[in-house]
Parts: sequence; C-alpha cells; structure tokens
Amino acid sequence: MSGETTIRVDYLARVEGEGALHVRYDQNGVREVRLEIFEPPRFFEALLRGRNALEAPDITARICGICPVAYQMSAVHAVEAALEVQVPEEIRRLRRLLYCGEWIESHVLHVAMLHAPDFFELPSAVELARLQPAVVRDALALKKAGNAIVALLGGREIHPINVRVGGFWRLPRAGELAELARSLPAARERAEALVHFAASLEPPPFPRPKPYLFVALRHEEEYPMCGGVLSTSDGRSFDPGQFEDHFLEHQVPHSNALHCLLEGREPYLVGPLARFHLNFAKLAPTARALAEAVGARPPRPNPFGSILVRALEVLHAVETAQEILADYRQPAVAAVPLAAKAGRGAAITEAPRGILYHRYDLDEKGRILEAKIVPPTSQNQRTIEEDLRFLLDGLLGEDSDLVRRRCEQAIRNHDPCISCATHFLRLDLERVEEVP
Repeated sequence: MSGETTIRVDYLARVEGEGALHVRYDQNGVREVRLEIFEPPRFFEALLRGRNALEAPDITARICGICPVAYQMSAVHAVEAALEVQVPEEIRRLRRLLYCGEWIESHVLHVAMLHAPDFFELPSAVELARLQPAVVRDALALKKAGNAIVALLGGREIHPINVRVGGFWRLPRAGELAELARSLPAARERAEALVHFAASLEPPPFPRPKPYLFVALRHEEEYPMCGGVLSTSDGRSFDPGQFEDHFLEHQVPHSNALHCLLEGREPYLVGPLARFHLNFAKLAPTARALAEAVGARPPRPNPFGSILVRALEVLHAVETAQEILADYRQPAVAAVPLAAKAGRGAAITEAPRGILYHRYDLDEKGRILEAKIVPPTSQNQRTIEEDLRFLLDGLLGEDSDLVRRRCEQAIRNHDPCISCATHFLRLDLERVEEVP
C-alpha cells in the first residue's frame, strides 16, 4: 500500500440510530479514527427541568424504544433516593422481572438480527434467515417472550407506562403471571440453543495490546440489574452517588455525543463483557454451567466474542424470570406513599448495553431543578475508537472493502445505541462584526 487511504462509512448499518465512521491510515499506521454521531441531540435533561419528578420515568422512557425499562428504572431509583423512599422486596423483585424482559428482547435483537450476520459475511438478518432459518425463527420467538414480560409488567411492549416512583400503577394478576410462567420453559430451551449457536461462531482475531478497563455494577447476592456498587476490573469501587466525582464527560469536535472517561483520562468499557468479567460467579446456575461447558469464562479479551456473552445473559434473564415467578409473593400495595421534598438522588442500573446513570436535584415541591443522564454508549465511545485503531494496525495493506467490513463489525460488537448517546450539544455562537 502506498499513499494514504481514507475509508468513510457514511451510515453505519445495523446499529440503533444514525452514525458514521471516518478512518485515515497509510503504510506507517493509523492517522485518524472518528466515530461520528450526528443525530441531533434531543435535550432530555433540559426538557426535565421544572417538571414534577414523578414524571421523570415516563419522559425518560422515550429516550430509547429498545431499552426504555433501563431509563425508567434508573429514573425511578434516582427519584426515590432523592425522596428517601424505600420500596418493599416484592416490588423490587417485580422490577427485576421487568428488567429481565428488556434484557431478553434487546439482547436477542442484537445477537440474531444485528450481529450474527457479520460472522457469515451477510448484509442483513434477511439473508441470515435463508441460511439459518431455525436460528432466526427461534430468536423471534424468544424476543416475543421478552416482549410479553415487558407488556405484562410495563403495560405495553414499547415505552412502558405502568412503572411509577414508589412501585407500579397496577400489579399483575395471578392468572397473568401463571400464563407467563407457562411460556418460559420453551423460552429457556431457545435461550440455551442461542448460546450454542453463538458459541459455534468463530470470532476473528483481535490484537488488543492492553486489556479493557471494565466498569459494571457488582451485587453481593445477584448478577446486577437494578442495584449494586459501581466497580472496576482494577479493584476500584464507588457508590452510585459518587459517579460524577470520578466519571467525567467532555465534548469532542466530531460528535454530538459526549465522551466519558474515568478520572477524566481513562477510557473504559461497560456492558455485557464488563458485567461478565466482574460478576461471573453470580450468573444463574444453568447459564453459568453452560458458560463453563462452552469454554466461556472471564476474562474475554476478544470483543468479537461479546455475542456469546449476550446470549448467556439472555439465558440468565430467562432463568431469573422463572425463579422470580416461582417465588412470587403479592406486594401489599402497588406503590408506597410519597411526599415531596427537596433533595438530590442518583442511581445506576445495568441497561443491556451497560451502566446507565441518572441524577436529579429536586426543590421542596418535588420539581426537577437539574437532571443528569449518562447513557452506556457515550461511555463506550472512546474505547470503541481505541478498538478501531488496534484493529486497523493488523489490517494495513488489506483490501479496503475488508477493512470497512471489519471496522463496522468492531462497532457492532458493542451494540451502540447512538440515539441514546446524543443527549447534549454545546452550541458556541460567534458574532462577526460586518466590515464597512
């Protein structure tokens, strides 16, 4: 290869939202990598100011149609922290069940429809369905099982409306839960089959010269979804309320989304690989045993293997849903009473793509003075760009089409939700005086 090569992917396919990739490299190495997120920001943080804090879960659920539960749960927990509200264990378990539904539907969508075609050099899930019809058919049925959980607990499949600060608007009826429980054994079989399918895929080599700095919640008793201590793979830990003291956002010229760095300088990775690395021992028994059987133990240094970890988390979520339903006890009330007060509350939950931080400052009437939302994709952006640089170092001199495909696949590894990431834009206006 002589001279400089520029690769532009104007619209990244099979990711949530709109983004682009710009790469410049020559025989001496990579000159520039830009993951460009150009979707317009939607200013949800500004939209929340002045609103009653009880509206936050429904408003923030509209940030993402794929993981609205994550936004609702982080908002609910943060507002409850500000109001100093504790919910009973029965409500907490129902919320975890709801989160299981979202993990199932979101992960299955990514594994079978967005990511798996890359391993067969196929452009879409339509072609994959012709090649692997049973895989796609079972994945759609499995996603339907996740949708059913979200619809029952959340009131509808997309942008749920049954979640509220303090609990739920309506508790599920016994007959509804029994019908849901009857559907899960088949979902569990399909989830196990999905794990075996993902384990059969051969990830391309990835020469990452340094290990990831993983960041995820850790919980003493369970694989984390709705709570825990924020932890890193190098042994640091933080209370969720300390997030903004250590995780700092900044703007880069080429993206409408902010980059987030630990201590303002360290790129890190959130999501399934991070959870798996920090919480492997807390996986549900069948999921953990199957992980051992297919040789999937942490650390998992190759990000192209993230598809297998997502499949294992699907099985974990189905198995956890079954356990919750088997031990279900009806809460005494659908929601605990609330009283407005001034305060600050912060919370982190584990969205399918990684940790999602919410913080709200409230006045004495319970109105939102300031809101802060940090989604997983903006936290992963710098690490994704790092991955692209390391990947390109091993592809110099290869055909441009191959380089383009590998770069797109490297981005899809991390299942970026670009729509979620575009939550802020700083606008600088410079007035130029007209010269007479």
